[in-house]
Amino acid sequence: MPRYEYRCKSCGDTFELNRPMAESADPATCPAGHTDTVKLLSTVAVTGAAAPAARPAGGGGGGGGCCGGGCCG
Repeated sequence: MPRYEYRCKSCGDTFELNRPMAESADPATCPAGHTDTVKLLSTVAVTGAAAPAARPAGGGGGGGGCCGGGCCG
């Protein structure tokens, strides 16, 4: 279920709610009970370290450059 971030205009508190996408635009009440809130534009959080992409042995690999490796003579 998606998590949405909101800010209360009355007390300035920022809080998160898990709710279905169909309810993302519905009004939200802050933990202090205020109803004057706005939904914030959230960024995607990615945690953990990604492994570097493996390169083929022999240094080959195609593509790259302006033509993508297939259309140049």
